[in-house]
This record gives sequence, structure tokens and C-alpha cells, in this order.
Amino acid sequence: MNQQLLAKTFVELADNLVADFDLIDFLRLLTDRCVSMLDASAAGVLLADRDGKLRVMAASDERVRLLELFQLQNDEGPCLECFRTGTSMIVPDLTREVDRWPRFVTAAHRSGFGAVQALPMRLRDETVGALNLFHTTPGPFDPAGTLVAQALADVATISLLQQRSAHRSTVLNEQLQTALNSRVLIEQAKGKLAERQNTDMERAFTALRGYARAHNRRLSDVARAFIDDSEPLPGLVA
Repeated sequence: MNQQLLAKTFVELADNLVADFDLIDFLRLLTDRCVSMLDASAAGVLLADRDGKLRVMAASDERVRLLELFQLQNDEGPCLECFRTGTSMIVPDLTREVDRWPRFVTAAHRSGFGAVQALPMRLRDETVGALNLFHTTPGPFDPAGTLVAQALADVATISLLQQRSAHRSTVLNEQLQTALNSRVLIEQAKGKLAERQNTDMERAFTALRGYARAHNRRLSDVARAFIDDSEPLPGLVA
């Protein structure tokens, strides 16, 4: 494990509640670093909205995003159970859980995954979501890696809840609602860019995100400008 990158990640996750805090980019950072540091094949984050309904807020690739949506639509899977119970779900071999989650196991195998870890995003008695790590092949998980993943989820949760002490009923809900609205814009921009440049959705997202970071702009603002054609975006290439 890259210790320098791990330390940098903890700092980045702990230092994101600023005036221009971008929740989607924050959570995508979490999923990307889990994949790059913890030997996970893919990662996703589910968060509860103001009504307590889980939403897919980040995914390291399109396969995971669709699989997370499948869980929500079918009300079945380890990530949902993790959120509802507030406890981790460690599944080193999904074939052994086919009776427990028959539809999810089938969908996971179809997407190329054989194992999953679902870790609660929880602070004390409050669970706001789940961090989910997917692996292509079944097998035991590294206990040290699981501890690191849970620590990353905990730091991210603390960052998300940090301002709730002053505005408990509004801050996170407003951030989540803004993020949900931004997510729609970004998905539309991904589709438009992928079609226009004849590429896939993941490369389109990487291009939009890279452009936003290179120009010090919010990802949702770049997506909106691209959808509306309201300004030129030179160099935006997937």
C-alpha cells in the first residue's frame, strides 16, 4: 500500500468542507482511492437523502453504478443491509449467498464481480450511507485493507457531518439535494460528450472531471455549460 498516498487521502477527505465543497467530487475521490490503494476492482458509495432513501452518489466505473442502482431498484443486496443494520457485510464469495440475495448475486456475476465488502458510513448511532468495495474474484479479504477502508469511510462520514452540529436538520440534506441535482447534470453531460466524441461513459466522465480540475471549476458547472453550450470549453476531449 502506498503510505504517502494513504496519508494524502486522509488529509483530503478531512479537509473538504469549504465554501465551494463539491460532494460528488469528494465521494468520487473516496471511491477512486479505494480502488487504487486497496486492491479493490471497483467501488461505490450510497448515501441517504433527506427522506432516508438511498441514492447512488459515486462509483468508480459504470458497471458499479448500474449494479448499485440494481440493488436499490430490487431492494436486495449487501450494501442495503449494511446501511440498514449499520454493520459491515463481508462477502468473500457471492456464490455462497445466492439464497440470501438471488437477484443481486446474479447481477453481480453478470457484471464480473465475485466478492464484495460493504462498510457503513456511520458516526456513533447515525448511519448516512455505505462504502462498497467490489472484487472480480472470490477469496478472503486482507484484514488490514478492510481496516483502512473502514477508516476512510469514517473520515469521509465525519467530514459530511461536521457542520451538522450547527445546522443539524439542513446542512447535509441541502448538500445531498444539491449533489443529486448535480448528478443529473453530470450524467446528461457524460452522455452528450460520449455520443459526440464516440467514446464510453467512463472516459467522458474522466474528461469532464479533468477539465473542471484543470480550470479550478465545479464539475457541475462544467457539465451545465457543456449541456447548454453556453460557453466554449476548449480542450474538453474524452
